[in-house]
Formats: sequence, C-alpha cells, structure tokens
Amino acid sequence: MTTDKTILVLGATGNQGGATARALLSRGWTVRALVRDPGRPAARALEEGGAELVQGDLADVASLRRAAAGAYGIFSVQPLAHEPETLAAEVRHGKAVADVAGEAGVAHLVYSSVGGAERKTGIDHFETKAEIERHIERRGLPATVLRPVFFMDNLLYFAEAGDERVLSLPVEPLRPMQFIASEDIGAFAADAFERPAEYLGERIEIAGDELTFTRVAEVYERVTGTPTRLDPVPVEDRMFAWFAEEGYQADLPALRARRPDLLTFEQFLLRRLGPS
Repeated sequence: MTTDKTILVLGATGNQGGATARALLSRGWTVRALVRDPGRPAARALEEGGAELVQGDLADVASLRRAAAGAYGIFSVQPLAHEPETLAAEVRHGKAVADVAGEAGVAHLVYSSVGGAERKTGIDHFETKAEIERHIERRGLPATVLRPVFFMDNLLYFAEAGDERVLSLPVEPLRPMQFIASEDIGAFAADAFERPAEYLGERIEIAGDELTFTRVAEVYERVTGTPTRLDPVPVEDRMFAWFAEEGYQADLPALRARRPDLLTFEQFLLRRLGPS
C-alpha cells in the first residue's frame, strides 16, 4: 500500500512506537514521529528510515498540536509508569493526546492500552490505561484500542547467561501466560490504520502465543543451547498475583485468523538470539 496520509506516531523511539513506525513505513505510509531529541541515535535511525521528525514532548500540549496538524491518524502510547507521579502523568498525557486528536479532526486514533484494562484489575498501571480508554470513549473519538498482553521483549532480560540461565520470576510454573512481540503490536496498529472499516470502534486484546513459564525455559534452552530452568519465587506484586488468579484473555485463534504470521515465542527468540 502507498498513501500520502500521515500518521503521527508517539513513542517512536521506544518498542511499541518504533515497531509501529517501521510497520507503517514498510507499507508506504507517511510517518511523523514526535521526538524529544532529534539528535539521538534512535531518532536519527527513524529519519534515515523515512520518518519525518517533529520535536516535542507529551507534556507540551502545544507541541502535540503542531505535530497533529494535518495528520490522518495518531498512534498513542505513553511510557510505562509505576510511581504516583508518573502514573498521574501517564493519564494526563494520554488524555491530552485524545483531546488534541479531537481538536485536530484526526480520522483515526489508535491507542495502545493493556490486556485486562477493562476488568478492574487493581494494578496501578493497568488502571491508568483504563482511565485513558474511558476518556477516549467519552469524547466519542474515531478510535481503535489495542490491549497488548505480556511483552516477549521483556524476557530478553534473561538473554545473557553463563553456564546456566535461571528465570527467577514470581509466577506459577504451570499457569499459562499470553505473550506478544512488540513488532506484532506495530503490525496490528498498521492494520488498524489500513483497514478502518474492520478496526474502528474495536477494543482488542492482542497476543501471539500462550505457554507456561516452564515451557518458556524449555524454549529458551532449545533456541540458545544454554541449560535454562525456571526458579519460581513468592508472588507478592499485585500484577503477578493477577497473572496467577485471572490473567490475560486474548482470543488467539481469532487473532491468528487476522494475522497468521503472529510470532510465537520460539520464533521471536530465533529472530533476536538465534544464528545470524
């Protein structure tokens, strides 16, 4: 697909925004990336890949308005927050993006939330995203909400290992977990902009694989050749307790019908860590 329509991508130097920008550029879209520092290597790489850089910040609403002017769509994602101050900032920034999208007459807002946001999880950084979702709905914006599950990318924390890899995690060994690769989040976002008739108004929990953490260890060992084992530690954090009690509920068969090339965890590791 080739189009002269412009998508403003937020967080374009991060995992989700970067994946979205690359997916859109590969499909011929015009990408405008809001960046704090155009001189950073990640920003320069975006520009070299064909993106237009606009200097700005989520806290600077005037810069958001400038960046959104004339855009067909906006991909909205905010940095992960945990402390009260950053959680409040996430909500403030997410709402500001929605407000700017409405003011600018943007035809399609794609917001990246989190799986389970609609289910009152009691997890602080899930509840912030639920609040932003409600704000988007109250404003009546033409929007798609993507709700990603646990990022495969997070498990790259364990990539470096010596004689043995130990996955020390507060999880139930045999409790299945759903996972998604950040590049597949970008692919879903690009799909939403390409196929508005299918995606506008949708709120979709997205995943690419489901397996226990015992299986995660087995896959890691198979891909890397390094002996790997799971070391379950006590569950104390509310998020991991929710994973054990309820967890994500993405409809994997339906998602694979939409995107048959969704990465499994093994495919993801082979891309990131396998033989070149």
